[in-house]
Amino acid sequence: MPEAETREAPWDLQADLDLLRDAAAEGGHIAMRYFRQKPEVWMKAGSSPVSEADYAVDRYLRETLLAARPDYGWLSEETADSAARLDARRTFVVDPIDGTRAFLEGQDIWCVSVAVVENGLSVAGVLDCPARRQVYWALPGRGAWRNGVKLKVRLPGGRPEIGGPKALIDAMPERWRDRLERRAYIPSLAYRLAMIADGSLDATFVKPNAHDWDLAAADLILREAGGTLLNDRQEQPPYAGKIVSHGALAAGSGELLGVMADVIASQARPASGA
Repeated sequence: MPEAETREAPWDLQADLDLLRDAAAEGGHIAMRYFRQKPEVWMKAGSSPVSEADYAVDRYLRETLLAARPDYGWLSEETADSAARLDARRTFVVDPIDGTRAFLEGQDIWCVSVAVVENGLSVAGVLDCPARRQVYWALPGRGAWRNGVKLKVRLPGGRPEIGGPKALIDAMPERWRDRLERRAYIPSLAYRLAMIADGSLDATFVKPNAHDWDLAAADLILREAGGTLLNDRQEQPPYAGKIVSHGALAAGSGELLGVMADVIASQARPASGA
């Protein structure tokens, strides 16, 4: 990585970012061995698929990252959770393949998502998207980058492009709803947030039950590019705590994000008299 991109970061965070980038790159190489090769697939609770590729990448990342940082906690979609991670100062938060359905369908919108979380905040994040030959990364206060190019969210124009569930977009005020250009479904949530960071999308809603591993790396990348991810309390969601799932979320910037945050906040409030 060009030294100028992150040279002012604290040494340990820079070292963590370098570790994440190397591990995610190899994780991407492992995933590509299975991509469009009909890997074995199982169904998890809730009819969510998981493949031998997910497990292979998860195993490699867990062994590699924890060997380098044995005092860090571990939280991954494909590893049974342990309360022991709550005692760690920092925690790896990992999705071996974010966008498994797209991966299994042969679509290229998926990525290896890895982050380091401290005190509920992501302090290093990487998305490696090997089928698209794209790598996103970020450190706090040092910007977000894709393939060596610094990222910045775009200011929503006259017809902002928005992603996410139709029901939440339909709940927008009419003056906004009539202006919005709705994007087709983007199967990787982490990649969808990265699209806001790189200026190819203005905003997205996130339906309830997204998990830390879907969000932690992409949230930091979005934040460092000038965007924000908000929960129904209009706060940044915390990561690697006891609860690892979230309610509805809104991601974007500027006035549009404020309106979206109001939508999810209003839907979270109990009805009058309830």
